[in-house]
Amino acid sequence: MYEIPFLRPNLVKKERLLSYFEKIEASRIYSNYGPLNHLFETRVIARMFGGIGAAVTVHNATLGLMLAISQSKRPRGKYAVMPSFTFAATPLAAEWCGLEPYFLDIEPDDWQMNRAQVAETVERLGDQIAVIVPYATFGSAIDLSIYDKLLQEGIPVVIDAAASFGTTVAEDAAQFGKGFGGAVVFSFHATKTFGVGEGGLVYSADQDLIQRIRRAGNFGFSSSRESVMLGLNSKISEYTAAIALATLEGFQAAQERRKTIIGYYRRELQQQDVMQRGWSVQKMQGRVPLQFFSMLSPDPPGNREVIRRLASHSIEARTYFSPACHQQKQFQIYPHSDLQVTERIADRIISLPLWEEMNEATVGRIVKVLGSITGGNAL
Repeated sequence: MYEIPFLRPNLVKKERLLSYFEKIEASRIYSNYGPLNHLFETRVIARMFGGIGAAVTVHNATLGLMLAISQSKRPRGKYAVMPSFTFAATPLAAEWCGLEPYFLDIEPDDWQMNRAQVAETVERLGDQIAVIVPYATFGSAIDLSIYDKLLQEGIPVVIDAAASFGTTVAEDAAQFGKGFGGAVVFSFHATKTFGVGEGGLVYSADQDLIQRIRRAGNFGFSSSRESVMLGLNSKISEYTAAIALATLEGFQAAQERRKTIIGYYRRELQQQDVMQRGWSVQKMQGRVPLQFFSMLSPDPPGNREVIRRLASHSIEARTYFSPACHQQKQFQIYPHSDLQVTERIADRIISLPLWEEMNEATVGRIVKVLGSITGGNAL
């Protein structure tokens, strides 16, 4: 056991669930897009997306990606273009939809999919592209104007925004993804800032797309309960919807708490002069209630040695996403661009603890260990 664990999920307390559980008992409806599920979807659209667009819950974000890709992809395309620097769920979802991942590099500052490579790949592969799947790295917002243009050109886009629920953009402090015409997929896994145990949400300004995803997530049933399209079961239970509703009530406070802890990290990094010793951080877009705090370690020694040294001080850390997807056995057969930046970042990435009960002294202890590790090579 670590004295400072990597994550300490903090799901909603049982007292805040009781009123919703009573509603379930009264309705005797336990699943199948029930009344609490409908209420949650309605509140999310009103509170998080300013009443614009539609959303459907899913049992997890991997199913959300599978459904969004299947209902968006061009039928004659073969490739799902995506960054290699993402979680395995992204390429796995493409594979389940009968597509081949095509991996692109990332930018060295914000770690988002390389914009020049996106443009070049679209030009080169043309109609072979079935869908483009950008990843909103570690919850950061993406400049969606690039992907709006691709949508207008008839190229489907599905945003993997697994950790971005709660991320707001500067213009109107609205949820990232608001008004986007493609699908945006969020995760509600217990380890996320908005955690319900297992769950997720697919959002789009295109209400017809959400309706197709909803139908596909219910066995492809039509209103007459005849299966009319390829489908599966992605529905959440009313108990999960109850947890989601109660979590939504306290979500703003949880976001603010995480932003306070992020402030601790930034202050300690500055006060202990860590950034002058070969460390660097991701350039974020928007206000992001981080799931964990990511940094690039000095090179040398690289992230494996940093993990070892942190562990020797009873601090648990991880390496999201190392190895990158193209380095993993399942995905090594797939085509990719030059991935030099991805590979350098995968060698150096460190994911540091961030949970709501952390205090400034805890963060200071972590940063002190980082400060003892020096290096001089930039990315």
